[in-house]
Amino acid sequence: MFKYNPPLEPYFKILYEDNDILLLDKQSGLLCVPGRKSEHKDSLYKRVLSVYPTAKIVHRLDLETSGLLIIPLNKTALSHIARQFQQRNVQKTYIADIYGKPNAKTGHVDLPLICDWPNRPKQIVCYNNGKPSQTSYKILYSNGVKTRVRLSPITGRSHQLRVHMQAIGHPIIGDRLYAHKKALSLSSRLHLHAQKLTLRHPKTEAILNFSSGLPF
Repeated sequence: MFKYNPPLEPYFKILYEDNDILLLDKQSGLLCVPGRKSEHKDSLYKRVLSVYPTAKIVHRLDLETSGLLIIPLNKTALSHIARQFQQRNVQKTYIADIYGKPNAKTGHVDLPLICDWPNRPKQIVCYNNGKPSQTSYKILYSNGVKTRVRLSPITGRSHQLRVHMQAIGHPIIGDRLYAHKKALSLSSRLHLHAQKLTLRHPKTEAILNFSSGLPF
């Protein structure tokens, strides 16, 4: 892992709160959960637990990805939301800036992924043993060098969006794991943000639509 220097301000940012859930806006550079090494113990989850001791983790964002994260506050909420993720009823939308411009305005990437164990945590495309992974994208605008896209993951594999964009020849700007030098040189941070999240409330069953402003 790269040298870990997690941001301290804000300690964590709450966008929505009730008795059953928290909706957080995670900063880039902060782990969702503690790592194995002592220097990787600081994390969003650890910070939340210091204030909300019943908080649970139901999904994650990569270290360098920013944006929306839902936190159940009790076992009932955890079970309900976990089931929504398992049944693919949670709608997630990401915004990314990618290098270059795809030929098609919209597209669908269907490439199986597996952990590249000698180089973990990197993931690679593997047709023999990889897990099914699908991502849809839509171009929002482009200047030729950089293109802003809306990404809709259908599956939720580790590093899925990052590997899929790299695989079609358009790595995400600032991606220290998967971008080539030109794409990496355009930003000091990963241009990937979990912008929208739609799910049902674990108690009321009401449809919740959350959004977060872009930090890049």
